[in-house]
Amino acid sequence: MTEKDQVKQPKIPLLTPYKLGKFELTHRVVLAPLTRQRSYGNIPQPHAILYYTQRTTKGGLLISEATGVSDTATGYEHTPGIWSKEQIEAWKPIVDAVHAKGGIFFCQIWHAGRVSNKNFQPNGQAPISPSDKVLTDENFTPPRKLSIEEIPFVVDDFRIAARHAIEAGFDGVEIHGAHGYLVDQFLKDNVNDRTDEYGGSMENRCRFALDIVKAVANEIGADKVGIRLSPFTDYMQSGDSDPKGLGLYMAKSLNEYDILYCHMVEPRMISIEEKIECQHHSLVPMRKVFKGSFICAGWYNMEDGNKAVSENATDLVAYGRLFLANPDLPKRFELNAPLNKYNRETFYTSHPVHGYTDYPFLESSKDSEGEKSTLLGPFDCD
Repeated sequence: MTEKDQVKQPKIPLLTPYKLGKFELTHRVVLAPLTRQRSYGNIPQPHAILYYTQRTTKGGLLISEATGVSDTATGYEHTPGIWSKEQIEAWKPIVDAVHAKGGIFFCQIWHAGRVSNKNFQPNGQAPISPSDKVLTDENFTPPRKLSIEEIPFVVDDFRIAARHAIEAGFDGVEIHGAHGYLVDQFLKDNVNDRTDEYGGSMENRCRFALDIVKAVANEIGADKVGIRLSPFTDYMQSGDSDPKGLGLYMAKSLNEYDILYCHMVEPRMISIEEKIECQHHSLVPMRKVFKGSFICAGWYNMEDGNKAVSENATDLVAYGRLFLANPDLPKRFELNAPLNKYNRETFYTSHPVHGYTDYPFLESSKDSEGEKSTLLGPFDCD
């Protein structure tokens, strides 16, 4: 068979190039931000170098685990921060290693808000929140309602954290505005019961998030800023009475700041362990309104991702559980290879290897019979 006679293989939509602002991506498979709880004492550790570089491809976008903006931001044990000089210096070799393999690395900056415990707070104080509404989970300490005078200082924490991320070498930041944490608590009317300019109407409830977007964009440049939103989810008892309206309002409002991307979670994500079936591409209205690049996330498999990209329902697709368990996920998509199963029991353990860097790679090689695949340990592969 001649070369002309060979049928050209169709391109896999997820593996086509994409220009994300000034960044030239070689594919559209994004490492979603994943809380891993391996940063002892809120300091990123050397074992994170292997974890992130395992999941790095040349021209691939990675978003870091949620990273605290201040000493009041922590909600869980062993999560990293970026408010201190020590933390900045600890991130540098991790970021450098990702860059050495050609990856693009964004730092997700985060404040847990009321999803915290006094044991994680300075001087054992109460966690902060837009209201004093208490989570029913007894693991979380009743929060303290922020005064209106305090809000600008919290906004400034995000601004400074963004500057620190750039100092650490990150290519940009993603503001964590999803999943029931502080920014999401301001956005959602199930939590935010304020009666001042940061509560009540949708415009007022979105003010805190947009204040942060403006401050961060002014500090490091809008071309280095993204935001993650989950208007439809009810994580940590943070639901909203009009999630579609909230998503559309935020998508439209973000255009004023000309940020790089909006990263939004599908309505089918209702909890950490569950999903519901809903109209496919339900984020399309937000995607159409937002003028920058759009990233979708939430229980996507390869077929879903290819469909979303091919139908122009998104620009990029963020994968969490699948990328966690398959450090070479783009290669597996390319070969349509079997996927490792993730082990939920090791998602949030503090072990530096188990459930972290010990998921096997799929190495492809060719022999006389054609292409074959073998599973190798992560330390055996680059």
